[in-house]
Amino acid sequence: MTDTDQAKRLPKSADEQIVRLRSQLTGNEECGTTHYNLAVALMGKQEYAEAEKVLHDAIECSPTLAEAYVLLGGICLQRNDLEGCYRYNQNATKARAGFAEGYGNMAFVLLQMVDGKDSKEDEEKVDKAIKNLKKAIIHNKNFVQAYTTLGNAYFMKGLVREGIEANLEAIKIAPDFPIAHNNLSVAYLEAGEVDKAITHCDKAEALGYKVPEQLKEELLPYRKA
Repeated sequence: MTDTDQAKRLPKSADEQIVRLRSQLTGNEECGTTHYNLAVALMGKQEYAEAEKVLHDAIECSPTLAEAYVLLGGICLQRNDLEGCYRYNQNATKARAGFAEGYGNMAFVLLQMVDGKDSKEDEEKVDKAIKNLKKAIIHNKNFVQAYTTLGNAYFMKGLVREGIEANLEAIKIAPDFPIAHNNLSVAYLEAGEVDKAITHCDKAEALGYKVPEQLKEELLPYRKA
């Protein structure tokens, strides 16, 4: 088959992709991967209710399809159902041992649940998030977002140096990951290392990250003319 023939057979829009996948399911209703791909296409069109139904079909056909649980968690997150999002990602880690993304997402949700009242419950959520993030990193040592989220969890516990180390690990993997540079700028300022704070602030901005104005104002007196 020539490249031209292949191009003619590729779906030209999300609607065509959906039609093609539904046609495939007509002949093979038990294919969990096809259900999953259909759900992804439906989510691309923001048809979340239908996508949710199809994802459940995907899991019924393929119980170990951890990615389907993660997408269901994402749908929950969109409607601010943090507990539902946590539950689905927990199911993802049960469906597939060592599924790093599920652990990372559970940690993210736990940190979102912290209400900032310095309660014992908040402390337990942060500690649990840290444990999940360490599991995520064990299963995927290049999981950049896990390192930055781990850094945030450490910052929430007042562990600035540990937070710095986590974000430094992130930029070892992805030197141009702007969130890590922004986090390092905040942390180095807190630690009194203003030159490093300025360097990482400028790097984050150069990479297109919208650095908070408050941070830039705090660094301004330390900038050399």
